[in-house]
Amino acid sequence: MSADTGKTLRTRLGRVRGLGSAKEGVNHWWGQRLTAIAMVPLFVWFAFSLVALAGAPHATVVAWIRSPVSAVLLIALLAAVFYHLALGVQVVIEDYVHTEWRKLALIIIVKLASALAALVGVLSVLRIAFGA
Repeated sequence: MSADTGKTLRTRLGRVRGLGSAKEGVNHWWGQRLTAIAMVPLFVWFAFSLVALAGAPHATVVAWIRSPVSAVLLIALLAAVFYHLALGVQVVIEDYVHTEWRKLALIIIVKLASALAALVGVLSVLRIAFGA
């Protein structure tokens, strides 16, 4: 359907206002799906690791985190969890908060808080992994 024949899928009001796809919904959707898929094996690995480490002394747990594989997988888990969390909470805010300034403020707060929490987690893993 071409724009010059007047046949489009958008309403006249939508064409006048310039409303249409913001091209962000697909990226958001893919981000949530990919992080969800990534978290499945990461959580399975983490759960089995916790069960194996249950009751282990502190030094054993620190040695486990210092393992390069464990450190990388923990960082990947933290990144996926907090990114997925930010995307999910953003959708809830967009759906249920109707005042624009509140919606924007809450989305910014959620993104900053989730980035900060992820950074604290990653730095904690790195600090243990490198023995600082």
